[in-house]
Amino acid sequence: MHYRTVGRTGITVSHYQFGAMSFGALGNRDHDDCVRIIHRALDAGINTIDTADIYSRGESESIVGKALAGRRDDIVLATKCFWPMGSDVNQRGLSRRWIVQAVENSLRRLGTDYIDIYYMHKPDLTTDIEESLSAMTDLVSAGKIRTVAVSTFPADRIVEAQWVAATNRLARPRAEQPPYSIFVRGIERDVLPVCARHGMGVFVWGPLNAGWLTGKYARGHVPSGSRGERWAANQSKGFNDERVQVQRKHDLVDALTGVAREAGLSLTHLAMAFSHEHPAVTSTIIGPRTMEQLDDLLASADVRLDSATLDAIDALVPPGVNVDNDADSGWIAPWITDASLRRR
Repeated sequence: MHYRTVGRTGITVSHYQFGAMSFGALGNRDHDDCVRIIHRALDAGINTIDTADIYSRGESESIVGKALAGRRDDIVLATKCFWPMGSDVNQRGLSRRWIVQAVENSLRRLGTDYIDIYYMHKPDLTTDIEESLSAMTDLVSAGKIRTVAVSTFPADRIVEAQWVAATNRLARPRAEQPPYSIFVRGIERDVLPVCARHGMGVFVWGPLNAGWLTGKYARGHVPSGSRGERWAANQSKGFNDERVQVQRKHDLVDALTGVAREAGLSLTHLAMAFSHEHPAVTSTIIGPRTMEQLDDLLASADVRLDSATLDAIDALVPPGVNVDNDADSGWIAPWITDASLRRR
């Protein structure tokens, strides 16, 4: 396992992070098995675990807490807040009121008294970023969080957060967590250069594009138990419908399988290696649901791609392009999706 520093924080993380989104009701419901999988990852050299309060409504955090018993001080632990966690209209977002309460809830579930990296999970357009960063700063001063971060923020929001933090002497975001894969390269246009300019770490998620880049979604077949099956009701994330973008992904999987074969790799390992080739990327979040998946991902940890292979990928999916922008961008500005915000 290789290690890299998070921007200019001095914090060192493994170039694979363990993402626990698939633990609990969203995936693996066997807590003991989940703990074993996490321990296997830690024993392999992964020193960073990423979760969020919304993952299985706190169940993922509780599982991570069980797994870290007796090992907490050796781990860089990250979690997030933003999404609704109850019926109360104030149990969501990035208000000071909710951030302070959400941190306490996460600390309790995780069984710890501090969080190493605490994310604002999505932009909150109803709350001034100064309000959110002020709350985060107080939590840093209280020792409850160590590092402030953002997730799926567009470049302009990242710049705004940096400016507000500097102007008001608040804790500034030190890391961003965007989607990134061979199929999702939009962040190469602006987010990655902005993060590099501001000395931020970048922890990318979705390197396999929800399983597309394993090759398991053949035309006309969605494997039982796969994320594609679990997301079948969500048409915007269809894995086997007739949308042009979906058919384009099938064509690209066929072509990329040939690129991987030429490089002597599986498609999965090609995709994983691609995710951390960009110099602005600090580490890649992996999200195995089973021990078998974890072992396959760990086997790709030392794979590097040569220039010819990277050029072949660029020829199929140009830099800065998302194959399916609507489904894969991670966050779409509401003034694009909500007609009332662009019409009188």
